[in-house]
Amino acid sequence: MTPQPDVISTDILVLGSGGAGLFAALHAHDADPSLHITVAVKGLLGKCGCTRMVQGGYNVALAEGDSAERHFMDTITGGKWLPDQELAWTLVNKAIERIHELENELGCFFDRNPDGTLHQKAFAGQTFDRTVHKGDLTGIEIINRLAEQVWARKIHRLEEHRAIELIPSADGARIAGVLMIDLRTGLYRLVRAKAVLLATGGGPTMYKFHTPSGDKSCDGLAMALRAGLGLRDMEMVQFHPTGLLAGSDTRMTGTVLEEGLRGAGGYLLNGKQERFMHNYDPRGERATRDVVSRGIYAEMRAGRTSPNGGVYIQMSHLGPDKVRKQFKGMVERCADCGFDLAGGLVEVVPTAHYMMGGVVFNPDCSTEWPGLFAAGEDTGGVHGANRLGGNGVANSTVFGGIAGDSMAAWVRGKELVDVDEARLRQAVAAAERPFAQPGGDLHALRERLWDCMWNDAGIVRDEAGLKRAAATLDELHRELERVGVADGNRAYNLTWHDWLNMDSLIHVSKAIVSAALAREDSRGAHFREDFPDVRDLENSWFSVMRLKEGSLQLTRQPVKFTRVRPGETILLEEEAKA
Repeated sequence: MTPQPDVISTDILVLGSGGAGLFAALHAHDADPSLHITVAVKGLLGKCGCTRMVQGGYNVALAEGDSAERHFMDTITGGKWLPDQELAWTLVNKAIERIHELENELGCFFDRNPDGTLHQKAFAGQTFDRTVHKGDLTGIEIINRLAEQVWARKIHRLEEHRAIELIPSADGARIAGVLMIDLRTGLYRLVRAKAVLLATGGGPTMYKFHTPSGDKSCDGLAMALRAGLGLRDMEMVQFHPTGLLAGSDTRMTGTVLEEGLRGAGGYLLNGKQERFMHNYDPRGERATRDVVSRGIYAEMRAGRTSPNGGVYIQMSHLGPDKVRKQFKGMVERCADCGFDLAGGLVEVVPTAHYMMGGVVFNPDCSTEWPGLFAAGEDTGGVHGANRLGGNGVANSTVFGGIAGDSMAAWVRGKELVDVDEARLRQAVAAAERPFAQPGGDLHALRERLWDCMWNDAGIVRDEAGLKRAAATLDELHRELERVGVADGNRAYNLTWHDWLNMDSLIHVSKAIVSAALAREDSRGAHFREDFPDVRDLENSWFSVMRLKEGSLQLTRQPVKFTRVRPGETILLEEEAKA
Protein backbone atom coordinates (compact mmCIF):
# COMPACT_ATOMS: atom_id res chain seq x y z
CA MET A 1 0.00 0.00 0.00
CA THR A 2 1.38 3.43 -0.99
CA PRO A 3 2.07 5.58 2.09
CA GLN A 4 0.00 8.73 2.44
CA PRO A 5 1.84 11.97 3.25
CA ASP A 6 0.71 14.11 6.10
CA VAL A 7 -0.06 17.71 5.18
CA ILE A 8 1.06 21.02 6.62
CA SER A 9 0.55 24.53 5.25
CA THR A 10 2.55 27.74 5.11
CA ASP A 11 2.43 31.04 3.22
CA ILE A 12 6.01 30.87 1.92
CA LEU A 13 8.13 27.74 1.70
CA VAL A 14 11.88 28.22 1.25
CA LEU A 15 13.79 25.17 0.06
CA GLY A 16 17.37 25.54 1.25
CA SER A 17 19.17 27.33 4.08
CA GLY A 18 22.18 28.81 2.31
CA GLY A 19 22.69 32.48 1.63
CA ALA A 20 19.80 32.65 -0.84
CA GLY A 21 17.29 30.80 1.31
CA LEU A 22 18.00 32.58 4.58
CA PHE A 23 18.15 36.02 2.99
CA ALA A 24 14.81 35.31 1.31
CA ALA A 25 13.20 34.26 4.59
CA LEU A 26 14.48 37.37 6.38
CA HIS A 27 13.40 39.75 3.63
CA ALA A 28 9.95 38.19 3.37
CA HIS A 29 9.53 38.44 7.14
CA ASP A 30 10.65 42.07 7.19
CA ALA A 31 8.23 42.88 4.35
CA ASP A 32 5.32 41.31 6.26
CA PRO A 33 5.94 39.92 9.79
CA SER A 34 2.48 38.33 9.79
CA LEU A 35 3.45 35.83 7.10
CA HIS A 36 3.91 32.18 8.01
CA ILE A 37 7.36 31.42 6.55
CA THR A 38 8.95 27.98 6.60
CA VAL A 39 12.56 27.11 5.76
CA ALA A 40 13.08 23.46 4.81
CA VAL A 41 16.59 22.07 4.81
CA LYS A 42 18.09 18.65 4.13
CA GLY A 43 20.36 18.94 7.16
CA LEU A 44 20.42 21.37 10.08
CA LEU A 45 19.87 25.09 9.60
CA GLY A 46 23.14 26.96 9.95
CA LYS A 47 25.24 23.80 9.68
CA CYS A 48 24.92 22.76 6.05
CA GLY A 49 24.77 24.15 2.53
CA CYS A 50 27.32 25.58 0.13
CA THR A 51 27.37 29.18 1.42
CA ARG A 52 28.74 27.99 4.75
CA MET A 53 31.67 26.47 2.85
CA VAL A 54 32.64 29.76 1.17
CA GLN A 55 36.22 30.59 2.06
CA GLY A 56 37.28 33.36 -0.30
CA GLY A 57 34.82 36.19 0.00
CA TYR A 58 32.24 38.50 -1.52
CA ASN A 59 32.81 40.66 -4.61
CA VAL A 60 31.56 44.22 -4.31
CA ALA A 61 32.71 47.53 -5.79
CA LEU A 62 33.44 49.73 -2.77
CA ALA A 63 36.99 51.01 -3.02
CA GLU A 64 38.16 54.25 -4.57
CA GLY A 65 38.89 53.66 -8.23
CA ASP A 66 36.49 50.72 -8.50
CA SER A 67 32.88 50.90 -9.70
CA ALA A 68 29.81 48.77 -10.32
CA GLU A 69 30.40 49.34 -14.04
CA ARG A 70 33.88 47.89 -13.79
CA HIS A 71 32.58 44.92 -11.78
CA PHE A 72 29.89 44.44 -14.43
CA MET A 73 32.42 44.35 -17.26
CA ASP A 74 34.57 41.84 -15.40
CA THR A 75 31.48 39.66 -14.92
CA ILE A 76 30.43 39.87 -18.56
CA THR A 77 33.87 39.26 -20.04
CA GLY A 78 34.62 36.55 -17.48
CA GLY A 79 31.33 34.90 -18.48
CA LYS A 80 32.41 35.04 -22.15
CA TRP A 81 29.44 37.24 -23.13
CA LEU A 82 26.85 34.64 -22.17
CA PRO A 83 25.45 36.22 -18.96
CA ASP A 84 22.01 37.77 -18.93
CA GLN A 85 23.13 41.38 -18.71
CA GLU A 86 20.16 42.56 -16.66
CA LEU A 87 20.82 39.86 -14.06
CA ALA A 88 24.53 40.73 -14.00
CA TRP A 89 23.71 44.45 -13.66
CA THR A 90 21.41 43.67 -10.74
CA LEU A 91 24.15 41.57 -9.14
CA VAL A 92 26.89 44.19 -9.18
CA ASN A 93 24.67 47.08 -8.06
CA LYS A 94 22.67 45.28 -5.37
CA ALA A 95 25.87 43.74 -3.96
CA ILE A 96 26.84 47.21 -2.69
CA GLU A 97 23.56 47.51 -0.82
CA ARG A 98 23.73 43.93 0.43
CA ILE A 99 27.24 44.13 1.92
CA HIS A 100 26.15 47.09 4.07
CA GLU A 101 23.07 45.13 5.10
CA LEU A 102 25.25 42.19 6.11
CA GLU A 103 27.42 44.43 8.28
CA ASN A 104 25.06 47.02 9.66
CA GLU A 105 21.81 45.06 10.03
CA LEU A 106 22.86 41.43 10.37
CA GLY A 107 26.06 41.85 12.36
CA CYS A 108 28.73 40.36 10.09
CA PHE A 109 32.32 41.24 10.92
CA PHE A 110 34.60 41.43 7.88
CA ASP A 111 38.32 42.14 7.84
CA ARG A 112 39.32 45.81 7.74
CA ASN A 113 42.26 47.96 6.76
CA PRO A 114 44.12 50.06 9.36
CA ASP A 115 42.06 53.09 8.33
CA GLY A 116 38.81 51.24 9.10
CA THR A 117 37.71 50.58 5.53
CA LEU A 118 36.79 47.07 4.46
CA HIS A 119 39.78 45.05 3.31
CA GLN A 120 39.34 43.73 -0.22
CA LYS A 121 41.70 41.12 -1.58
CA ALA A 122 42.64 39.98 -5.07
CA PHE A 123 40.71 37.26 -6.83
CA ALA A 124 41.43 35.87 -10.28
CA GLY A 125 39.78 37.25 -13.40
CA GLN A 126 39.13 40.71 -11.98
CA THR A 127 40.64 44.07 -12.79
CA PHE A 128 40.34 45.33 -9.21
CA ASP A 129 40.86 43.90 -5.72
CA ARG A 130 37.21 43.85 -4.59
CA THR A 131 36.72 40.67 -2.55
CA VAL A 132 35.44 41.41 0.98
CA HIS A 133 36.20 38.59 3.41
CA LYS A 134 36.50 37.31 6.97
CA GLY A 135 39.94 35.70 6.79
CA ASP A 136 39.39 32.58 4.73
CA LEU A 137 36.19 31.59 6.56
CA THR A 138 33.78 34.13 5.07
CA GLY A 139 30.87 31.74 4.56
CA ILE A 140 30.78 30.66 8.20
CA GLU A 141 30.59 34.31 9.29
CA ILE A 142 27.70 35.04 6.91
CA ILE A 143 25.68 31.90 7.65
CA ASN A 144 26.13 32.17 11.42
CA ARG A 145 24.73 35.71 11.42
CA LEU A 146 21.87 34.86 9.03
CA ALA A 147 20.90 31.80 11.06
CA GLU A 148 20.88 33.83 14.29
CA GLN A 149 18.47 36.31 12.73
CA VAL A 150 16.18 33.56 11.42
CA TRP A 151 16.05 31.99 14.87
CA ALA A 152 15.44 35.39 16.50
CA ARG A 153 12.46 36.06 14.24
CA LYS A 154 10.98 32.63 15.03
CA ILE A 155 10.75 31.72 11.36
CA HIS A 156 9.52 28.13 11.12
CA ARG A 157 11.98 25.37 10.27
CA LEU A 158 11.70 21.90 8.81
CA GLU A 159 15.13 20.46 9.45
CA GLU A 160 16.29 17.11 8.06
CA HIS A 161 13.57 17.30 5.43
CA ARG A 162 14.36 16.40 1.84
CA ALA A 163 12.33 17.93 -1.00
CA ILE A 164 11.63 15.33 -3.69
CA GLU A 165 8.96 16.83 -5.97
CA LEU A 166 7.38 20.15 -6.89
CA ILE A 167 3.61 19.56 -6.91
CA PRO A 168 1.39 21.63 -9.24
CA SER A 169 -2.10 22.86 -8.52
CA ALA A 170 -5.08 20.74 -9.55
CA ASP A 171 -5.58 22.89 -12.65
CA GLY A 172 -1.87 22.89 -13.48
CA ALA A 173 -1.74 26.69 -13.50
CA ARG A 174 0.75 27.20 -10.67
CA ILE A 175 2.71 25.50 -7.93
CA ALA A 176 0.68 24.27 -4.99
CA GLY A 177 3.26 22.67 -2.72
CA VAL A 178 6.28 20.41 -2.31
CA LEU A 179 6.48 16.73 -1.38
CA MET A 180 9.16 16.04 1.20
CA ILE A 181 10.64 13.17 3.19
CA ASP A 182 11.28 13.59 6.90
CA LEU A 183 14.71 11.94 7.16
CA ARG A 184 14.22 11.24 10.87
CA THR A 185 11.11 9.10 10.39
CA GLY A 186 11.12 8.33 6.66
CA LEU A 187 7.52 9.57 6.43
CA TYR A 188 6.26 11.72 3.56
CA ARG A 189 5.11 15.26 4.17
CA LEU A 190 3.26 17.51 1.73
CA VAL A 191 3.91 21.17 2.42
CA ARG A 192 1.23 23.33 0.80
CA ALA A 193 2.36 26.90 0.11
CA LYS A 194 1.26 30.02 -1.72
CA ALA A 195 4.83 30.64 -2.89
CA VAL A 196 7.88 28.38 -3.03
CA LEU A 197 11.54 29.37 -3.36
CA LEU A 198 13.91 26.94 -5.03
CA ALA A 199 17.24 27.64 -3.30
CA THR A 200 18.66 24.17 -2.71
CA GLY A 201 22.05 24.98 -4.25
CA GLY A 202 23.75 23.08 -7.03
CA GLY A 203 26.44 20.64 -6.00
CA PRO A 204 28.15 18.92 -8.96
CA THR A 205 28.97 15.78 -6.98
CA MET A 206 28.62 13.64 -10.10
CA TYR A 207 32.32 14.29 -10.73
CA LYS A 208 35.17 12.22 -9.28
CA PHE A 209 36.72 15.29 -7.61
CA HIS A 210 34.16 17.72 -6.17
CA THR A 211 34.03 20.40 -3.52
CA PRO A 212 30.47 20.16 -2.12
CA SER A 213 29.56 17.68 0.59
CA GLY A 214 28.11 14.36 -0.52
CA ASP A 215 24.55 15.27 0.44
CA LYS A 216 24.52 17.93 -2.31
CA SER A 217 23.03 16.14 -5.30
CA CYS A 218 21.40 18.78 -7.54
CA ASP A 219 17.95 17.89 -6.20
CA GLY A 220 16.53 21.32 -7.04
CA LEU A 221 17.61 21.12 -10.68
CA ALA A 222 16.30 17.55 -10.96
CA MET A 223 12.93 18.59 -9.54
CA ALA A 224 12.78 21.55 -11.92
CA LEU A 225 13.51 19.27 -14.88
CA ARG A 226 10.76 16.84 -13.89
CA ALA A 227 8.37 19.79 -13.51
CA GLY A 228 9.04 20.79 -17.13
CA LEU A 229 10.92 23.98 -16.32
CA GLY A 230 13.69 25.23 -18.59
CA LEU A 231 17.32 25.01 -17.44
CA ARG A 232 19.84 27.25 -19.19
CA ASP A 233 23.62 26.95 -19.64
CA MET A 234 23.74 23.42 -18.24
CA GLU A 235 26.99 22.66 -20.08
CA MET A 236 28.72 25.24 -17.88
CA VAL A 237 30.16 23.41 -14.86
CA GLN A 238 32.94 25.24 -13.06
CA PHE A 239 36.03 23.44 -11.85
CA HIS A 240 37.91 25.18 -9.08
CA PRO A 241 41.61 24.85 -9.94
CA THR A 242 42.87 23.99 -6.48
CA GLY A 243 41.05 21.20 -4.72
CA LEU A 244 43.06 19.49 -2.01
CA LEU A 245 44.51 16.18 -3.25
CA ALA A 246 45.11 14.02 -0.20
CA GLY A 247 44.76 10.60 -1.83
CA SER A 248 41.82 8.38 -2.70
CA ASP A 249 41.03 7.20 0.83
CA THR A 250 39.81 10.50 2.29
CA ARG A 251 36.82 12.73 1.61
CA MET A 252 39.08 15.73 2.15
CA THR A 253 40.23 15.22 -1.43
CA GLY A 254 38.42 17.75 -3.59
CA THR A 255 37.76 20.32 -0.88
CA VAL A 256 38.78 23.81 -1.95
CA LEU A 257 41.99 25.63 -1.22
CA GLU A 258 40.70 29.11 -1.81
CA GLU A 259 41.46 31.36 -4.74
CA GLY A 260 42.94 34.01 -2.48
CA LEU A 261 46.05 31.83 -2.24
CA ARG A 262 46.77 32.44 -5.91
CA GLY A 263 45.54 36.01 -5.65
CA ALA A 264 48.09 36.66 -2.91
CA GLY A 265 50.90 35.39 -5.12
CA GLY A 266 50.89 31.62 -4.66
CA TYR A 267 52.64 29.52 -7.31
CA LEU A 268 51.41 26.42 -9.10
CA LEU A 269 54.16 23.88 -9.76
CA ASN A 270 54.04 20.69 -11.77
CA GLY A 271 55.54 17.39 -10.67
CA LYS A 272 59.01 18.64 -11.64
CA GLN A 273 58.37 21.61 -9.31
CA GLU A 274 58.36 24.05 -12.25
CA ARG A 275 55.92 26.93 -12.61
CA PHE A 276 53.78 26.34 -15.69
CA MET A 277 50.75 28.65 -15.82
CA HIS A 278 52.51 31.33 -17.88
CA ASN A 279 52.78 28.69 -20.63
CA TYR A 280 48.98 28.80 -20.86
CA ASP A 281 48.03 32.40 -20.07
CA PRO A 282 49.98 35.65 -19.54
CA ARG A 283 48.10 36.25 -16.30
CA GLY A 284 49.66 33.08 -14.90
CA GLU A 285 48.08 31.81 -11.68
CA ARG A 286 45.65 34.76 -11.63
CA ALA A 287 43.88 33.77 -14.83
CA THR A 288 40.20 32.81 -14.58
CA ARG A 289 39.26 29.48 -13.03
CA ASP A 290 38.53 27.77 -16.34
CA VAL A 291 41.93 28.71 -17.77
CA VAL A 292 43.87 27.63 -14.68
CA SER A 293 41.93 24.35 -14.45
CA ARG A 294 42.76 23.54 -18.06
CA GLY A 295 46.42 24.44 -17.48
CA ILE A 296 46.62 22.03 -14.55
CA TYR A 297 44.74 19.35 -16.48
CA ALA A 298 47.18 19.70 -19.38
CA GLU A 299 50.11 19.07 -17.03
CA MET A 300 48.29 16.02 -15.64
CA ARG A 301 47.67 14.62 -19.11
CA ALA A 302 51.33 15.16 -19.98
CA GLY A 303 52.36 13.12 -16.94
CA ARG A 304 54.05 16.01 -15.12
CA THR A 305 52.25 15.27 -11.87
CA SER A 306 52.73 15.11 -8.12
CA PRO A 307 52.72 11.66 -6.42
CA ASN A 308 48.91 11.52 -6.18
CA GLY A 309 48.42 12.61 -9.78
CA GLY A 310 47.87 16.37 -9.44
CA VAL A 311 50.17 19.39 -9.15
CA TYR A 312 51.49 21.49 -6.26
CA ILE A 313 50.62 24.86 -4.80
CA GLN A 314 53.46 26.73 -3.06
CA MET A 315 53.08 29.66 -0.64
CA SER A 316 56.37 29.55 1.30
CA HIS A 317 58.04 32.24 -0.84
CA LEU A 318 55.54 34.76 0.63
CA GLY A 319 56.80 34.08 4.14
CA PRO A 320 55.44 31.25 6.34
CA ASP A 321 54.35 33.54 9.17
CA LYS A 322 52.41 35.78 6.78
CA VAL A 323 50.70 32.77 5.24
CA ARG A 324 49.74 31.35 8.64
CA LYS A 325 48.21 34.67 9.66
CA GLN A 326 46.45 35.46 6.39
CA PHE A 327 45.16 31.95 5.64
CA LYS A 328 44.68 30.39 9.07
CA GLY A 329 41.81 28.14 7.98
CA MET A 330 43.64 26.88 4.91
CA VAL A 331 46.82 26.16 6.87
CA GLU A 332 44.86 24.14 9.43
CA ARG A 333 42.92 22.24 6.74
CA CYS A 334 46.15 21.25 4.99
CA ALA A 335 47.80 20.28 8.30
CA ASP A 336 44.88 17.91 9.01
CA CYS A 337 45.93 16.03 5.86
CA GLY A 338 49.65 16.10 6.57
CA PHE A 339 50.57 19.09 4.37
CA ASP A 340 52.45 22.25 5.37
CA LEU A 341 50.83 25.05 3.34
CA ALA A 342 52.91 27.80 4.95
CA GLY A 343 56.32 26.24 4.46
CA GLY A 344 56.06 23.36 2.01
CA LEU A 345 54.17 22.04 -1.02
CA VAL A 346 50.52 20.96 -1.10
CA GLU A 347 49.09 18.68 -3.77
CA VAL A 348 46.03 20.02 -5.61
CA VAL A 349 43.73 18.96 -8.46
CA PRO A 350 40.88 20.75 -10.30
CA THR A 351 37.62 19.95 -8.55
CA ALA A 352 33.99 20.32 -9.67
CA HIS A 353 32.75 23.33 -7.75
CA TYR A 354 29.78 25.24 -9.11
CA MET A 355 26.95 25.05 -11.64
CA MET A 356 26.67 28.20 -13.74
CA GLY A 357 23.56 26.68 -15.31
CA GLY A 358 20.16 26.41 -13.71
CA VAL A 359 16.52 27.42 -13.81
CA VAL A 360 15.59 30.24 -16.18
CA PHE A 361 14.43 33.08 -13.95
CA ASN A 362 13.65 36.79 -14.04
CA PRO A 363 15.34 39.70 -12.21
CA ASP A 364 12.58 39.57 -9.58
CA CYS A 365 13.36 35.84 -9.09
CA SER A 366 10.05 34.66 -10.53
CA THR A 367 10.01 31.72 -12.92
CA GLU A 368 7.67 30.64 -15.71
CA TRP A 369 5.63 28.67 -13.15
CA PRO A 370 3.48 31.13 -11.13
CA GLY A 371 4.22 30.96 -7.43
CA LEU A 372 7.63 29.33 -7.93
CA PHE A 373 10.66 31.54 -7.38
CA ALA A 374 14.35 30.68 -7.64
CA ALA A 375 17.63 32.14 -6.39
CA GLY A 376 21.27 31.21 -5.93
CA GLU A 377 22.98 28.26 -7.56
CA ASP A 378 19.65 26.72 -8.64
CA THR A 379 19.41 29.48 -11.25
CA GLY A 380 21.15 30.13 -14.55
CA GLY A 381 22.05 33.28 -16.43
CA VAL A 382 23.89 35.41 -13.88
CA HIS A 383 27.38 34.09 -14.63
CA GLY A 384 27.18 32.81 -18.19
CA ALA A 385 30.08 30.55 -19.13
CA ASN A 386 32.24 31.22 -16.08
CA ARG A 387 31.68 32.51 -12.54
CA LEU A 388 34.22 34.88 -11.08
CA GLY A 389 35.44 33.81 -7.65
CA GLY A 390 33.60 35.96 -5.09
CA ASN A 391 30.52 36.42 -7.29
CA GLY A 392 28.86 33.27 -5.93
CA VAL A 393 27.94 34.38 -2.42
CA ALA A 394 27.09 37.82 -3.82
CA ASN A 395 24.68 36.11 -6.23
CA SER A 396 23.03 34.13 -3.42
CA THR A 397 22.54 37.04 -1.05
CA VAL A 398 21.52 39.57 -3.72
CA PHE A 399 18.88 37.42 -5.36
CA GLY A 400 17.84 35.76 -2.11
CA GLY A 401 16.85 39.16 -0.75
CA ILE A 402 15.04 40.03 -3.98
CA ALA A 403 13.19 36.70 -3.86
CA GLY A 404 12.00 37.37 -0.32
CA ASP A 405 10.64 40.79 -1.29
CA SER A 406 8.97 39.36 -4.41
CA MET A 407 7.35 36.43 -2.61
CA ALA A 408 5.97 38.65 0.14
CA ALA A 409 4.31 40.79 -2.54
CA TRP A 410 3.11 37.75 -4.52
CA VAL A 411 1.27 36.01 -1.68
CA ARG A 412 -0.64 39.13 -0.66
CA GLY A 413 -4.35 38.39 -1.10
CA LYS A 414 -3.77 34.85 -2.39
CA GLU A 415 -5.11 31.61 -0.97
CA LEU A 416 -3.71 28.10 -0.88
CA VAL A 417 -4.83 26.00 -3.84
CA ASP A 418 -5.62 22.30 -4.17
CA VAL A 419 -2.80 20.05 -5.34
CA ASP A 420 -2.78 17.73 -8.32
CA GLU A 421 -3.52 14.48 -6.48
CA ALA A 422 -2.43 12.29 -9.39
CA ARG A 423 1.00 13.97 -9.53
CA LEU A 424 1.30 13.62 -5.76
CA ARG A 425 0.59 9.87 -5.93
CA GLN A 426 3.08 9.47 -8.78
CA ALA A 427 5.78 11.26 -6.80
CA VAL A 428 5.27 9.05 -3.74
CA ALA A 429 5.28 5.92 -5.91
CA ALA A 430 8.53 6.99 -7.58
CA ALA A 431 10.24 7.49 -4.20
CA GLU A 432 8.92 4.11 -3.01
CA ARG A 433 10.25 2.23 -6.02
CA PRO A 434 13.64 1.23 -4.47
CA PHE A 435 11.86 -0.73 -1.73
CA ALA A 436 10.33 -3.03 -4.35
CA GLN A 437 13.72 -3.92 -5.88
CA PRO A 438 16.45 -6.24 -4.56
CA GLY A 439 19.44 -4.55 -2.92
CA GLY A 440 22.52 -3.74 -4.99
CA ASP A 441 25.87 -1.98 -5.01
CA LEU A 442 25.09 1.73 -5.12
CA HIS A 443 28.70 2.61 -4.36
CA ALA A 444 29.87 0.86 -7.53
CA LEU A 445 27.28 2.77 -9.56
CA ARG A 446 28.43 6.04 -8.02
CA GLU A 447 32.05 5.35 -8.85
CA ARG A 448 31.11 4.62 -12.46
CA LEU A 449 29.20 7.91 -12.56
CA TRP A 450 32.25 9.75 -11.18
CA ASP A 451 34.56 8.21 -13.76
CA CYS A 452 32.11 8.82 -16.61
CA MET A 453 31.65 12.52 -15.88
CA TRP A 454 35.30 13.21 -14.98
CA ASN A 455 36.77 11.45 -18.00
CA ASP A 456 34.18 12.19 -20.70
CA ALA A 457 32.28 15.36 -19.66
CA GLY A 458 34.79 17.19 -17.49
CA ILE A 459 37.42 19.87 -17.97
CA VAL A 460 38.22 18.97 -21.59
CA ARG A 461 35.51 17.52 -23.83
CA ASP A 462 35.03 16.22 -27.36
CA GLU A 463 32.21 14.64 -29.35
CA ALA A 464 33.37 11.06 -28.91
CA GLY A 465 33.72 11.39 -25.15
CA LEU A 466 30.38 13.15 -24.73
CA LYS A 467 28.57 10.51 -26.78
CA ARG A 468 30.28 7.85 -24.69
CA ALA A 469 29.11 9.68 -21.53
CA ALA A 470 25.53 9.87 -22.82
CA ALA A 471 25.48 6.11 -23.45
CA THR A 472 27.00 5.38 -20.02
CA LEU A 473 24.45 7.59 -18.27
CA ASP A 474 21.57 5.78 -19.99
CA GLU A 475 23.05 2.48 -18.86
CA LEU A 476 23.54 3.71 -15.30
CA HIS A 477 19.95 4.95 -15.18
CA ARG A 478 18.64 1.54 -16.27
CA GLU A 479 20.82 -0.19 -13.70
CA LEU A 480 19.73 2.17 -10.94
CA GLU A 481 16.09 1.34 -11.66
CA ARG A 482 16.91 -2.34 -11.11
CA VAL A 483 18.75 -1.71 -7.83
CA GLY A 484 16.78 -1.37 -4.65
CA VAL A 485 17.11 -0.84 -0.92
CA ALA A 486 17.23 -4.06 1.06
CA ASP A 487 16.44 -2.43 4.42
CA GLY A 488 12.76 -1.54 4.57
CA ASN A 489 13.20 0.69 7.64
CA ARG A 490 12.71 4.25 6.38
CA ALA A 491 14.00 6.21 9.40
CA TYR A 492 17.45 7.63 8.63
CA ASN A 493 17.77 5.12 5.79
CA LEU A 494 20.93 6.50 4.19
CA THR A 495 20.93 3.85 1.46
CA TRP A 496 17.51 5.07 0.33
CA HIS A 497 18.79 8.63 0.21
CA ASP A 498 21.90 7.51 -1.65
CA TRP A 499 19.54 6.02 -4.23
CA LEU A 500 17.61 9.28 -4.47
CA ASN A 501 20.90 11.21 -4.73
CA MET A 502 21.99 9.03 -7.64
CA ASP A 503 18.66 9.50 -9.39
CA SER A 504 18.97 13.30 -9.19
CA LEU A 505 22.63 13.29 -10.25
CA ILE A 506 22.01 11.10 -13.30
CA HIS A 507 19.10 13.30 -14.44
CA VAL A 508 21.22 16.44 -14.18
CA SER A 509 24.29 14.75 -15.69
CA LYS A 510 22.25 13.91 -18.76
CA ALA A 511 21.33 17.57 -19.13
CA ILE A 512 24.99 18.60 -18.80
CA VAL A 513 26.11 16.14 -21.46
CA SER A 514 23.29 16.97 -23.87
CA ALA A 515 24.00 20.70 -23.63
CA ALA A 516 27.75 20.11 -24.01
CA LEU A 517 27.19 18.09 -27.20
CA ALA A 518 25.11 20.91 -28.68
CA ARG A 519 27.69 23.65 -28.07
CA GLU A 520 30.30 23.18 -30.79
CA ASP A 521 32.62 25.92 -29.64
CA SER A 522 34.55 26.65 -26.47
CA ARG A 523 33.27 29.16 -23.92
CA GLY A 524 34.58 29.57 -20.40
CA ALA A 525 34.10 26.37 -18.41
CA HIS A 526 33.00 24.48 -21.53
CA PHE A 527 36.06 23.51 -23.55
CA ARG A 528 35.65 21.35 -26.65
CA GLU A 529 39.01 19.96 -27.76
CA ASP A 530 37.48 19.34 -31.19
CA PHE A 531 36.14 22.93 -31.32
CA PRO A 532 38.74 24.90 -29.32
CA ASP A 533 37.88 28.37 -30.60
CA VAL A 534 35.35 30.89 -29.27
CA ARG A 535 32.94 31.42 -32.13
CA ASP A 536 30.97 34.47 -33.21
CA LEU A 537 30.50 36.47 -30.01
CA GLU A 538 28.10 38.86 -31.77
CA ASN A 539 25.65 36.00 -32.33
CA SER A 540 26.04 34.33 -28.96
CA TRP A 541 23.30 31.95 -27.87
CA PHE A 542 22.53 30.08 -24.67
CA SER A 543 21.04 26.62 -24.33
CA VAL A 544 17.71 25.88 -22.64
CA MET A 545 17.06 22.27 -21.70
CA ARG A 546 13.63 20.78 -20.95
CA LEU A 547 12.40 17.31 -20.13
CA LYS A 548 9.38 16.48 -22.32
CA GLU A 549 7.69 13.09 -22.30
CA GLY A 550 10.75 11.50 -20.80
CA SER A 551 13.35 12.92 -23.22
CA LEU A 552 15.56 15.98 -23.05
CA GLN A 553 14.97 18.70 -25.61
CA LEU A 554 17.34 21.62 -26.19
CA THR A 555 16.64 24.99 -27.76
CA ARG A 556 19.07 27.79 -28.56
CA GLN A 557 18.12 31.32 -27.55
CA PRO A 558 20.03 34.48 -28.51
CA VAL A 559 21.87 36.42 -25.82
CA LYS A 560 20.38 39.89 -25.52
CA PHE A 561 23.11 42.53 -25.31
CA THR A 562 20.94 44.98 -23.39
CA ARG A 563 23.78 47.12 -22.00
CA VAL A 564 27.00 46.37 -23.86
CA ARG A 565 28.02 44.46 -26.99
CA PRO A 566 31.21 42.46 -27.65
CA GLY A 567 34.03 44.90 -28.29
CA GLU A 568 32.40 47.63 -26.20
CA THR A 569 32.82 48.52 -22.54
CA ILE A 570 30.89 50.39 -19.86
CA LEU A 571 33.02 52.55 -17.60
CA LEU A 572 32.51 55.67 -15.59
CA GLU A 573 33.73 58.81 -17.32
CA GLU A 574 36.70 59.17 -14.96
CA GLU A 575 37.67 55.53 -15.55
CA ALA A 576 37.53 55.98 -19.30
CA LYS A 577 39.94 58.95 -19.03
CA ALA A 578 42.38 57.07 -16.79
